Amino acid sequence: MLKTRILTAVILGVLLLAVLFALPAALTRVVFGLVFVGAAWEWAGFGGLRALPARTVYALGSGVLLALAWSYSASAAHLLLLLRAACLWWVAAFLWVTMAPRRQWPGLTLLCGIAVLVPAFVALARVQAGRGTMSGSLAVLWLLLLVFAADIGAYFAGRRFGRLKLAPQVSPSKTWEGLIGGLLAVALIAGCGGLAFHVSVAVAIGFGCALGLVSVVGDLTESMFKRAAGLKDSSALLPGHGGILDRIDSISAAAPLYALGLFGSGLFK
Repeated sequence: MLKTRILTAVILGVLLLAVLFALPAALTRVVFGLVFVGAAWEWAGFGGLRALPARTVYALGSGVLLALAWSYSASAAHLLLLLRAACLWWVAAFLWVTMAPRRQWPGLTLLCGIAVLVPAFVALARVQAGRGTMSGSLAVLWLLLLVFAADIGAYFAGRRFGRLKLAPQVSPSKTWEGLIGGLLAVALIAGCGGLAFHVSVAVAIGFGCALGLVSVVGDLTESMFKRAAGLKDSSALLPGHGGILDRIDSISAAAPLYALGLFGSGLFK
């Protein structure tokens, strides 16, 4: 299982680097959009849409909303409004996860999918298309490295030291020890990023750890909806990893805060 997970991760890593640095910038954003449409297809299953036509309508409708949100966010004021609303949503999601409801209303679940995916796409695409010290594909890659560090650090620390359950009713495998291990890994990557981008190392580590914590909320939120739908993974598309949502749940939560922090500090525009 671990070998399969690593092999898939390596392949995805190569593809990611190609998308970020080998494709024209506009085409990179198109690929982002396709990934999020695929994630919407999977989310439709959380909301009880099993039939092909219904899932297709939800996925394509989500794609239309991605395009509309991209256009809407061309204004700096609109972008800030969208990012702030997304961050408020994730605060609400955190509170929701702490209640760990066993059942979800399908219609509300589908609306939550839009709240998760649309702002995340806009955040990533705007950072990638922006100008400034922290913008472009390299800035997107740094966010992804932070989230991946949190995930990898939590995985191995949890396997080695995990004892105390973090959210047993939502994700039984996650532990407090894993969370701490993930944050330590994030601090390392964030500190290196601060040096590379000429940003205060202390600020970079603090911001990185905040992103790491939010990424965990994203992971737990997806797990909550999966369990309510009776699913182990969002799909079987990625061997050893599950589906698209299982790979971007943490990113979807961290991206709006990341973009908001960079935009608010003037590091990209």
